Amino acid sequence: MAKGKQDEAWEFFGELLKDRREAAGLSQSELGARVFVSGGYIGLFEQGIRKPQLDVAKRIDEVLQTGGIFERTWRKLINKSPYASYFHAVAELEAVATRICEFAPTVMPGLLQTAAYARAVTLAANPFVTEEYVEEKVTSRIDRAQILSDATRPEYWVILHENAVDTPVGGRAVMAEQLDHIARLVRDRWVLVTVIPRSAGAHAFMDGSLRLMEFPDQPPTAYTETSFSGTLLDDPPVVKRAQRAYDLLRVAALSPEASLALIESAAEDFRRCASTT
Repeated sequence: MAKGKQDEAWEFFGELLKDRREAAGLSQSELGARVFVSGGYIGLFEQGIRKPQLDVAKRIDEVLQTGGIFERTWRKLINKSPYASYFHAVAELEAVATRICEFAPTVMPGLLQTAAYARAVTLAANPFVTEEYVEEKVTSRIDRAQILSDATRPEYWVILHENAVDTPVGGRAVMAEQLDHIARLVRDRWVLVTVIPRSAGAHAFMDGSLRLMEFPDQPPTAYTETSFSGTLLDDPPVVKRAQRAYDLLRVAALSPEASLALIESAAEDFRRCASTT
């Protein structure tokens, strides 16, 4: 995947961090201990692979006595991002993940959305924004999905609730196209999708979406999101609880074959209804 300006800017952040750390005579482990992250994380920050949270950037400023340069740089880079501040780190992490497991209770995951579906979701939440804003949001979402076509694409598991399959976001024609897109990705073996039917009743994660990410050289993370905020979790006991919740969701879902049949049937229903209106 081509390196963008945001990637280059975070690499500058990492180079600056390395220069200031070495000038202070600290190893990565020593700095990590003082800002409450591992030395390995400091190394990932310096390589531009992982982006620190704001509180970590502030603690780095305090330890290295840099007068707030890392906080200011962090804020500048986040403000230039097309993503919400709470999602920026997640978008960066998914680009280097080897495995992503996602649960979507009401809306299709961003990595699976078509442009028309993404546009409808954006406008529903932001009815008074400019066309430029909408296009930026849609483009950034479609660009994120390019990781699924990379040679090094992650193993991607998705559990949808039937509510996400049946809600006609953008209208029946848009929804038929969206479901056809997912079915195509499944048949091409780029993603494995299962569906929790409404008849299953209560399930293990009733209050938002859930994403688990695994990496070749760092601990797994979990990300939970509600309508207006998201939380990135990397505390091992908490991540383990999230993984258990995902396991429970998985056993509540239909088989991959039955899920694909449900998705394709819903797409056909939407298409038929669209042609008669």
